Amino acid sequence: MWAWRKEIFKQCLLIIFAVILSAFIGHFSQMLIVILLVVLIQQAVLITQLESWLSRGAGGEIPRGLGIWEDIYYHFYRIRAAKKKRKKQLSKMIKQFRQSTDVLPDAAIVLGRDNEIQWSNKLAKKLLGLKKSDKNQRIHNLIRQPEFNDYLIGNQDDISIIIHSPIDAQLILQLRLVRYGLGKRLLIAQDVTQQKKMEVMRKNFVANVSHELRTPLTVLKGYLETLGNMDHDCGSKLLIYSLVQMLNQTERMQYLVDDLLLLARLETQQQKTDYVDVSQLIKTICTENHQPDFSSRINLQLKTNVFFKGDKEELRSAFSNLIANALKYSPTDSKIEVIWSKQENELYFDVIDKGEGIASNHIPRITERFYRVDINRSRKLEGTGLGLAIVKHVLIRHQAKLEINSQVGIGSHFRCIFNQN
Repeated sequence: MWAWRKEIFKQCLLIIFAVILSAFIGHFSQMLIVILLVVLIQQAVLITQLESWLSRGAGGEIPRGLGIWEDIYYHFYRIRAAKKKRKKQLSKMIKQFRQSTDVLPDAAIVLGRDNEIQWSNKLAKKLLGLKKSDKNQRIHNLIRQPEFNDYLIGNQDDISIIIHSPIDAQLILQLRLVRYGLGKRLLIAQDVTQQKKMEVMRKNFVANVSHELRTPLTVLKGYLETLGNMDHDCGSKLLIYSLVQMLNQTERMQYLVDDLLLLARLETQQQKTDYVDVSQLIKTICTENHQPDFSSRINLQLKTNVFFKGDKEELRSAFSNLIANALKYSPTDSKIEVIWSKQENELYFDVIDKGEGIASNHIPRITERFYRVDINRSRKLEGTGLGLAIVKHVLIRHQAKLEINSQVGIGSHFRCIFNQN
């Protein structure tokens, strides 16, 4: 505001000077016009100077001005100085960001709307072979693997995939997409080679140990059955009781070994698929068990006769475990519902019981191997603790999913959801 007052004051001085001078020589109006023209020409020159400087990007030395223009250029100077300071601070932050991302244990790539690479850290070069020159290239043109391309198109941010590194087939990478901003995603690649090797070693160890245990257990069980069938009229009750207990524990261990071997096959062997008459399979499962009141406690509802493409024996294992669990954890005088149905392109296998139910905090973990909801209860009820783990692996191999709804004291509802091929 003071600058404008100063400028008006200068113009008033020029007018006063014209009035005084015209008192001696006359021609006041002509002198006033001349002064006005001089002022206008001066302002036009200064405006042209400003426009020329701005058209060059406002770089280089700031022009000098007169009067209020000096203050205007001063404000430009302050704005440019503040901009330089902010730019310096931003450059420092970017440098620190790059240094921090370069020491991350995972590769990180920022993708745009069309999956083009906008930024990547150093580990992306080591794990995925990306270079600086790959910026703005579409990621699926550089990582040419069908499962990766399907993952990008699927927009499934809640899951991750496992692929082999495009530059080293020995490296196993776990990829995950994280969405942020408008149309941007962060692709994180983690080297899980050692983890996968340890998993393979663990699976091989369990499979080998289980296989080696199977033969001595079979021999031991055979001799125990032979001893149990002998005449024990003269034998002690302790001996008879001991033989029965040894035989029971041997059978339990044999069931455990069989389940471990089944899990090992599910994890390692290729699936044998064929069109399965699931209705007949379920009917057979519900009638073939020789336990007392097994079939009488099942309310079977077969609402579709559609055939499903899958592995018959794997499906038998999954369905049998779900039905057996429902019967085991339900009162002996109650019935369970077993339903096979179809809705649109989805097939449902439902097992509903009125048993003790499962607390919500246990549900996410009950498909883990050997996980027990209640250890004291589990000791009273025979089982290997692998049934639901087998169910989970069978469903994964059939691209299906398991939904569990349960309330303590009311019962549980297990649903297998299959996509019809």
